[in-house]
Amino acid sequence: MKKIILSIDGMTCSACSNGLEKYLNKQNGIINSSVNLVMANATIMYDEKILNQEKIEEFVKEAGFKSLGEFKEIKLEKKSKTEKIKFIIFTVLAVILMYISMGHMLNLPTIPFLDPHTNSTNYMISLLILTICFIIYGYDILKNGYKNLIHKTPNMDTLVSIGVLASLLYSLYNMYMVFRGNHDLVMNLYFESASIVIYFIKLGRYIDGISKDKTKEAIQKLVEITPNTAVVKIDGVEKTVTLDEIHKGDIVVSKAGEKIAVDGEILSGKAHLDEAFITGESKPVAKEKGDKVIAGSLNYDGYVEYKAEKIGKESTVSEIVRLVVEASNTKAPIAKIADKVSGYFVPAVIIIAILSFLAYLIMGAEFESAISTFITVLVVACPCSLGLATPLAIVISEGLCASKRNINKEKRNIRKCTKSRYNSI
Repeated sequence: MKKIILSIDGMTCSACSNGLEKYLNKQNGIINSSVNLVMANATIMYDEKILNQEKIEEFVKEAGFKSLGEFKEIKLEKKSKTEKIKFIIFTVLAVILMYISMGHMLNLPTIPFLDPHTNSTNYMISLLILTICFIIYGYDILKNGYKNLIHKTPNMDTLVSIGVLASLLYSLYNMYMVFRGNHDLVMNLYFESASIVIYFIKLGRYIDGISKDKTKEAIQKLVEITPNTAVVKIDGVEKTVTLDEIHKGDIVVSKAGEKIAVDGEILSGKAHLDEAFITGESKPVAKEKGDKVIAGSLNYDGYVEYKAEKIGKESTVSEIVRLVVEASNTKAPIAKIADKVSGYFVPAVIIIAILSFLAYLIMGAEFESAISTFITVLVVACPCSLGLATPLAIVISEGLCASKRNINKEKRNIRKCTKSRYNSI
């Protein structure tokens, strides 16, 4: 039995992660899988005699997602300036679109050139052009919705895609009828509905992305415990190198005020090291030849030379980060219930929307009311509030715990350093 953590691309809501998890657990050779939407990864226990990483990544692709390889580090997906500018532009376009389509309903001053009663052609074409811009802007949503429907794992994107396309097609039909001479249907266009739905989904994801990055940032602070560089002694000459350049067996130097770069064993020298972030011990621990040192420990008052033994993924800090990631992937009972409910939620909403549409027609309502109800049910329903809130709360709490621990450690370090300097004076 072997465990692997894969980075997953393409998950946008809880239905995505739940669908992928179910699909993986059905495969022969996979003992257990747990998919984390917030961290965008999947922890998979599998039988190495039956499967390998390449085959598991094929399963991920078959489910409609993409594997980015083995999870190595927490990546912060900072919002680029271009994306921010694009969002601001579409915010302005959304306001313009709403003003053109609904301004006259609120008795706002209308633009004569775009008046729906006197210039219906200009009015309809302007709405259509703006809507096409939003369709291009939200193409990824429509693509994911279609892709997940094909792979029988419908998600929130599927709901939104069906609602948006239904609204768009109905509006195009009414636009065609207006050109045929039925000018009463000019008020039955729903181009703005399709556009604004896409805009708000994008708005939600933009804010959600910022929240996720803040959560990952708190957990990533664990990695910052270790220094970026270290001093290595080669043939009696000290040389400053990055942590990636340190190899097992290298002799590393640590002076007073510096942090231990990698796990190892002291070859010479004495010092008091602060290992509170691992042991919880508030007092510095005396270390001398033959003692083990842990990466991230702070050297208070001595000079030591130690042999590098554990580097990279083998270090204690890397192991802690791995355990935190695995802990965030381990689902609490309440999270499992939320995933189970959200897994049935999307298909249920689609069925309810269809039944509502048919019920309105059977009761004698106009087609416009029936299609409006159908679109409303699809768009308003969103399983993310259920399936995302629970795991996000768990991951945030873990990140805050790590963050608070680091803050308290730094406060202790400041107090100790201040006291040491005072005593020396």
